[in-house]
Amino acid sequence: MLKQIAPICLFLSLATLGHAQDADQAPPESPLTSRAVMTSEQVIRILDETVDWYRMLGIQQQSATQPSDLLILYANTQAADRVVALAFELARANAELLSSQAEMEQQEAPETASSPQALLRDQRNLDARRTAIQAEIAATQRQVAGAATEERGALQAKAAELQSELDLVNARRNLLNNMVDLAHETDANGSGVSALREHINAIAASIPAANAGAMPELAGADAQAGTAGVGNAAPPPTIEQVGARRFGLWDLGSNVLRLQGKLSTIDEVDGRTETLQQTFTQIRAMPEQRIKTLSARGDELGARPAGGDAAELKTARDEYDTIAWLFAQTSSILVPLTKAGVLLEQYRDNLDSWRAATRTQYRTALMTLAARVGLLLLLLAAVFVAGELWKRAVFNYVQEPRRRHQLLLVRRIVMWAVALAIVGIAFATEASSFATFAGLLTAGVAVAMQSVLVSIVGYFFLIGKYGLRVGDRVQIANVTGEVIDLGIVRLHLMEIGPRDGPTGRVVAFANSVVFQAAGGIFKQIPGVSLVWRELTLAIPADADYTASKEQLLRAAEGVLEDYRDELERQMREMDKTSWSTAEKAQAQVQLRFSSGSIEAIVRYPVPLQRAAEVEERMSRALLDAIHESVGPAQLAAQPT
Repeated sequence: MLKQIAPICLFLSLATLGHAQDADQAPPESPLTSRAVMTSEQVIRILDETVDWYRMLGIQQQSATQPSDLLILYANTQAADRVVALAFELARANAELLSSQAEMEQQEAPETASSPQALLRDQRNLDARRTAIQAEIAATQRQVAGAATEERGALQAKAAELQSELDLVNARRNLLNNMVDLAHETDANGSGVSALREHINAIAASIPAANAGAMPELAGADAQAGTAGVGNAAPPPTIEQVGARRFGLWDLGSNVLRLQGKLSTIDEVDGRTETLQQTFTQIRAMPEQRIKTLSARGDELGARPAGGDAAELKTARDEYDTIAWLFAQTSSILVPLTKAGVLLEQYRDNLDSWRAATRTQYRTALMTLAARVGLLLLLLAAVFVAGELWKRAVFNYVQEPRRRHQLLLVRRIVMWAVALAIVGIAFATEASSFATFAGLLTAGVAVAMQSVLVSIVGYFFLIGKYGLRVGDRVQIANVTGEVIDLGIVRLHLMEIGPRDGPTGRVVAFANSVVFQAAGGIFKQIPGVSLVWRELTLAIPADADYTASKEQLLRAAEGVLEDYRDELERQMREMDKTSWSTAEKAQAQVQLRFSSGSIEAIVRYPVPLQRAAEVEERMSRALLDAIHESVGPAQLAAQPT
């Protein structure tokens, strides 16, 4: 049986090779053939390119913000829907032409043993032969059942022969089934066109606008309303309208960048549209040439004298029918291409109008931004120029270093505060939003930096008329010291011990100490370093206390005489500061009587710079005066 199948396979292979060689030697294409404008691959590529271009409507929708933009976007959407519908109409028409072309080629091609028609005919013949053999085998088996013994052997041999023939037919039939499947898979007449149609339908399912039946025709008033109506779109905002709006620098800069991005988007869409337009123009060249050829051929047939022969009349009629059919098929491709070209041209005109309006808005926004930035720089320059004039005035008219430092500090704070306020207002979109932002920011800073802010406010109290300055001796709580640094947040003291000498320790206090009820800052009046000291002396009860008092007073005055000029100068400074008459800078002696003795309390002023020297001299002078007035009596002296 295998020996019988092998020649069949060899015959089919040779027949297929012969058919391929005949196809390679086919004659050149006639101008009146039904060959399609595009191949299947070109149709799919055109559809993909059109769909990608159509999806750029989403980018345009994101960029359309003005009323005029929305009008242009609406017109472009209508035009794009029609272009997509026409592209799918073109693809379907080309697929139909491919199908017709394949059918005509099958009809005109010579039938070979490996052609699909021959294979199908052989398959049908084998099926009929198989059925006949099966019927004959069944009849033979029935005869075997009723035959005599001598005839039964011959009938059984016939039945076995028929069964072998049936096996051969089944083997040939299986081989033909495989060959038919292979022929259909590689046949452009069947599976290729079907696959193209399925691909077109799959792409159309993802694009609602691809439903050609739902799209109106490009004709009459509907086309004018959908595309040409963009020319009457609202004009772009004028410079006065844009300038009337109050924007902050942030919004103006964002608007400039947005308009610049819109221009780039328009240019990109226009470039893609131009590419698609060029593609449609290239495709339109072939059907236009075919229409001209068919028209010329029709005119040639019409100018030819009519013949009386029936065969010639039939040939002319067949040729007229072929030309009419080809004209209709080519027109179904050329008309969508022409409509799409008109729509794409209108589409680009809409983009040109949109580009011109956006460019005007861009220039206006850029000029507004430049004007606002120039105004901001001018105001900041004015603030810094005013700060420089303030600085020069302070150096020219304020000679006191302490007051000069205060004014320069205030200048720095005011200048930067005004500069920050100007910048904040310039970048704010609206005054209300800036006020809200400033209020929230101030509240947050006040809560988070409460102690620091109180210390900053306390600094201005400390540098007032009777405030502190470097070198002052002050007492804060139970700490006495000399001011060595006065900052905007805290001050530093060099601690002074009980004997008016530095201890080597630096004490830091926050400036907010001026607001503490339990605290308190004690300092000398500016220009005054005068303190009062007391000494207590014991005088015997039987002594002449009047003479002793006068003697002690003269001794104390004698010591203070050497410091009289300094003491009087400081007293005059105190008189200038105080509304009441200050106590005179002279020694005082007060007697305190008890049951066993008399206490003499000597109170005298001392300059802080020479306190130790004055106290030592005063103690010696008073002891000498007591010795002279009361004799060698036992005395006790205790400074307080």
